[in-house]
Amino acid sequence: MSRVANNPVPLPSGVEVKLDGQDCTVKGGKGSMSMTVHPSVEVRQEDGALLVSARSGDRGSNAMAGTMRALVNNMVVGVSDGFERKLELQGVGYRAQAQGRTLNLQLGFSHPVAYALPDGVDVETPSQTEIIVKGMDKQLVGQVSAEIRAYRPPEPYKGKGVRYANERVRRKEAKKK
Repeated sequence: MSRVANNPVPLPSGVEVKLDGQDCTVKGGKGSMSMTVHPSVEVRQEDGALLVSARSGDRGSNAMAGTMRALVNNMVVGVSDGFERKLELQGVGYRAQAQGRTLNLQLGFSHPVAYALPDGVDVETPSQTEIIVKGMDKQLVGQVSAEIRAYRPPEPYKGKGVRYANERVRRKEAKKK
């Protein structure tokens, strides 16, 4: 049985929730997000919190209730605070520069890589080797970060490449003669 769904989702001040049947819309300081809740899950609002529960007691409904609770919580946190993911570039000559809705990357290829940002995501480059991906949709922020990292994932011998800020790269020893 999912115990995640038993925890209520607290609503910070400035966040409005509109429940219309199975549609859930959350509005906050950063914008608005909406989602259709699974039919086997019920969401209701009581005294400043959202409660998620399964309509029936079977295993699939309980699992889906936990999933829906996590998705609703991500929407609430996204419209109030937002999400961010930090990336680091390691390697000689590896640089990043944000220009409008594109991220220009120099990653050791013979050509520069221009990554076009989707709507709902912003990128900052505080230095040439740091990238900060920000947005209110947690899934989209993670997807954009993974796509940027996929251009040049960190390699195990010298550690060169694009890595997450908290990522530990296991290093290998070079071949002996």
